[in-house]
Amino acid sequence: MSDLIVSSYNIHKAVGTDMRRDPARTVRVIREIGADIVALQEVDRRFGDRKGVLDPDMLRAETGLSPLVLTDRLGAHAHGWHGNLLLLRGAEVEQARAITLPGLEPRGAIVADIRLNGQPLRVISAHLGLLHQSRLLQARRLSEEIDGGDGRPTLVMGDFNEWRLGARCSLMPMRRELRAVKRSAATIASFPAQMPVLPLDRIIGCRQALISDLRTHDSDLARKASDHLPIRAALRLPQVADAAI
Repeated sequence: MSDLIVSSYNIHKAVGTDMRRDPARTVRVIREIGADIVALQEVDRRFGDRKGVLDPDMLRAETGLSPLVLTDRLGAHAHGWHGNLLLLRGAEVEQARAITLPGLEPRGAIVADIRLNGQPLRVISAHLGLLHQSRLLQARRLSEEIDGGDGRPTLVMGDFNEWRLGARCSLMPMRRELRAVKRSAATIASFPAQMPVLPLDRIIGCRQALISDLRTHDSDLARKASDHLPIRAALRLPQVADAAI
């Protein structure tokens, strides 16, 4: 199986750096990326009925990606769970659930067990909090989801709101608890979109999910469509016979 393209993108409720809300522009950026799995953040309005800002039918038609539907999502009009939405191309969904992350702000994540061409994969999509102490708790909670399950390869993506590296990084609990788990990760600056300096968005491969060629999707359209640039990477999964399931 050839490498898959995976991506994480905080769409900022489809409000661009020009302060215009333009969902069609956001969809065009997603189409430009050409990924097989996309983790989106901030897909719902923040207040009121928290209505989703994208058109699912347009997404399918323009990108070939299907939104993962959660029955326990936040709000009847929302696209995702606490603003998180997973888009998948040609995947068989075995199970998917929404989890609530600890911390002072309302935050959540999606955990989906899928198969792509018969190969098992767990995908975790999350948007972590703005407070350092909350992110420490949230990283510990995500590590439980990575370390749990049936041992299948795991992909973690999202806006982690963390720019620091080393001992002060709020993601250290996740890294310490997963020393024995084979993982691949790197960082790249994705915020702010017009002149990226902070690596807030992350793609991490665990349990034989190998990540390579991490980069921003940097186009004229992407620099206008959101305050974050999308990030993308190549994902290589082990052959089915070799996967630890």
